Order: sequence, then C-alpha cells, then structure tokens
Amino acid sequence: MRHRRKTVRLQRKDGHRRSLLANQACALIEHGRIRTTVAKAKALRPIVEKLITLTKKEDGVHARRMAFRFLRQASSVKRLFDVVAPEVSDRPGGFCRITKLGPRTSDAAPMAYIEWVDLENLVDNDTGIEDTVEETAE
Repeated sequence: MRHRRKTVRLQRKDGHRRSLLANQACALIEHGRIRTTVAKAKALRPIVEKLITLTKKEDGVHARRMAFRFLRQASSVKRLFDVVAPEVSDRPGGFCRITKLGPRTSDAAPMAYIEWVDLENLVDNDTGIEDTVEETAE
C-alpha cells in the first residue's frame, strides 16, 4: 500500500529526480518563469515554496546552507535570499503559479509555465521577460 508516500516519481530514479528538480528550481530563481511539463511543474512547486518559507523563517548561515544543500549553486542561493525573499516576505504563501499552455508539438506532452506570483518585481531588467515582450511589440 502507498500510505503517506507522496513523492512524485516522474519516472526517474531518486538521484536523477533530485538533480532535475534542483536544476529547475535554480532556473526558476534565476529567470522568474520557466516552461516545462505540467507534471514537473507540479512536482517543483512544493519544493520551491518550502525554500521560500525557509528564507522567511531563518535568515542566517544555517538557512543558506540548507538551501545550498538542495540547490547546489551558490549564485541561486544568493539570489534566493537577497532578491526573491525580500519581495515575497509579506505574502503568507502561494509564491508560485502554474499556467497550463497546451500540448507540446513533438510528443503532445501537456506544457505549462511555472512562475512567481510577483513576477514584475522578481525579474531582472537586463534579462527580464518584460524586456523581450516590449522589444517584440516595437
């Protein structure tokens, strides 16, 4: 029986799944929005929200080490604590949003965007999504 076994397996072994989710979490922290399959987005959301909650509860060296233990990228940990956490500090929860897009053309896998709810404040002006939208509109 599968009582209390909530882990989304994603048809991968444990080490591969952890690496995949860590890389996607780093990409979400860096870019503010990523496009992935619905199953991966649903598996990623609780992990990223727990990382944000960690930054809100503890702001010391221990919290940074716990975040680094999962993410394994110092630049992502720094951005998580210095940029993302202050922007969402007043929000009680629900830091991410999943927007379903439609099937992928190659294999018809359901695709989705996972992004921060406060996307405008969390995207860099240099590589931001808004800049690419404005450039294509002009």
